[in-house]
Amino acid sequence: MSQSPAHFRDQPGTITDDGKKRKWIYPKIIKGKVYQYRAAVSYFFLAVLFSAPFLKLNGEQLILLNVLERKFVFFGIIFWPQDFYLFVLALLIFIIGVVLFTVVFGRVFCGWACPQTIFLEMVFRKIENWIEGDHLKQKKLDEGPLNFDKFWKKTTKHGVFLAISFLIANIFLSYLISTAVLWKIITEPVSLHISGFIAICVFTMAFYLVFSRMRELVCTVACPYGRLQGVLLDNQSIIVAYDYQRGEPRGKRVKEVEQPEGDCIDCKLCVQVCPTGIDIRNGTQMECVNCTACIDACDMVMEKIDRPLRLIGFKSEDEIATKKPFHLNKRIYGYAGVLFMLMAVLAYLLISRSDVETTILRASGTLYQLRDKDKTVSNLYNSELMNKTTRPIKFEIVPDNKEAKLQYIQKENMVKPGETIKLTFFVILPQKSIQKYKTAIGFKLMSEHKVAGQFKTTFIAPANE
Repeated sequence: MSQSPAHFRDQPGTITDDGKKRKWIYPKIIKGKVYQYRAAVSYFFLAVLFSAPFLKLNGEQLILLNVLERKFVFFGIIFWPQDFYLFVLALLIFIIGVVLFTVVFGRVFCGWACPQTIFLEMVFRKIENWIEGDHLKQKKLDEGPLNFDKFWKKTTKHGVFLAISFLIANIFLSYLISTAVLWKIITEPVSLHISGFIAICVFTMAFYLVFSRMRELVCTVACPYGRLQGVLLDNQSIIVAYDYQRGEPRGKRVKEVEQPEGDCIDCKLCVQVCPTGIDIRNGTQMECVNCTACIDACDMVMEKIDRPLRLIGFKSEDEIATKKPFHLNKRIYGYAGVLFMLMAVLAYLLISRSDVETTILRASGTLYQLRDKDKTVSNLYNSELMNKTTRPIKFEIVPDNKEAKLQYIQKENMVKPGETIKLTFFVILPQKSIQKYKTAIGFKLMSEHKVAGQFKTTFIAPANE
């Protein structure tokens, strides 16, 4: 029974035709120019990933995402639960950025920046090739009988995989619980840190299974991002694509001999190097992670047969169909404008963010107190101050109204890093200065002769007649 031309879309390329068994992929590695660029980017991200938890700025870990203690640190700046709106906005910017980047440039994030791809292709795959040999030797080893050569190679490979997964698990936890806490888990008796030890074991096994067994299934089955391509991409999106106008019809080609066939010689090298097992010549597919391995493979063939490079390259459907080069359009400007506007809002909020978060509320169940002795009116307030910095802050609350006085019931003049203190005080105003029942009053939080924050509330009292 013949298959339809679109049969490749009926099932993943990693499943056998009967759908009962997984088809293991043995991608061939070709270290072309694009691969070298991608390797440089990957090693940069790996260096940042492994060094960031151990670098400190302003006395804090460079990056910390401590969900349990609700403490987040980015480049020495601490964000607490009160700053959750900033975190949500930053997360929204990241998501919109990735989505809009996908609309314009396809799934480049997956092939160039995703930790799954970076670790698999630049770490685990290279170790596998170093121990078991190239893709052909790996396939032969897996299909062969269990002998001493197969036993020691498999044992060595999986032992190294486990060791690297253990290292990654520790680095991952250092972002969640801090390097200081992780060091205690490692150096102190296990009985003192049972939950931490279990977490390390769970993450180690999770990373090991992902990189030793699941591999491309994470991208093609588990990750929802790839499935968004169908609704995000259009004919102007720049993706890794095969130029069918130039490549078809396929056929063998002899160097320096004019032939009616297209430039594609149907060598299937682009299929052999694909880490997700697809044929890029079939068109845009959900499984493609834009890793560019097929670009290097095809360029190598085109160079040998003396044909122009980039039969497979970063191209849009319109560029292939009309031969018009890519140009910036209104859509891209619009997407960029939205993204930059959100980034500007976040930047403004970060710049205007005060070091001390101050909340002031009038004491519940109280109105105002008339003081006939000195002809004044007082309101009772409760205030909370939270230090968002990494240093202790001495402070003084100064009312904007020079006639106002503060009388403390519960007073402190210093707040420690990351701590919250509570103050209770009366605000006292002369009766003659009261012009209406509700009066807005403001305060400055002074620290080291500088304004560390400002806050406002309402003062209630009978109007002076």
